[in-house]
Amino acid sequence: MREIDRRAFLRRLRPILEVYAAAMRPPPEQLPGRHTIMERHASYPRFRALVAERRPAFPGLPGTVRGFAYGFHGERGQWWHDVVHQALERRGGPGHAARWLSDAFEVAELHVHPEAQGQGLGRGLLTGLCEGRPETTVVLSTLDGPEDSPARRLYRSVGLVDLLTDFEFPGGGPRYAVMGGRLPLAPYPDPASSS
Repeated sequence: MREIDRRAFLRRLRPILEVYAAAMRPPPEQLPGRHTIMERHASYPRFRALVAERRPAFPGLPGTVRGFAYGFHGERGQWWHDVVHQALERRGGPGHAARWLSDAFEVAELHVHPEAQGQGLGRGLLTGLCEGRPETTVVLSTLDGPEDSPARRLYRSVGLVDLLTDFEFPGGGPRYAVMGGRLPLAPYPDPASSS
């Protein structure tokens, strides 16, 4: 697992999109639009990306992307930020929205290939991505559904809470939960200490 800069992220967009497609199973016609969105995200302020790659068979060749995560500093004028800001204002007023979004690191994507899930890659990507960030909060959206889904359990285990549930972004599609937490993330509980 390692951090990559914008150029390395853009060079890996094809294998990154393959992981996204395997994990999310979107209709194939949505992938070109997702590619464009990811390119745009790479230009946002304080962009940070991590990849988990399987080592190449031969030194000097690129590894196989098994997972990735990226985010950036959220600000007005960014689509997700503006939509969520409005919803949080409706829910709890301007102060509530400002508390979560005025200085937020927005985790835009975090996906692990299904064949590599259950090995701690998602946790490593999330904690590595958020480590040392200068922002006050971290926010993200994840598919809404069972509160004990692997993704929701992961986010709760590092201190994220539900800010919005059963939330539909403009344009339709599945329902999402918007979650947020304070930075730095809460340490993951040591399983040995709970016995």
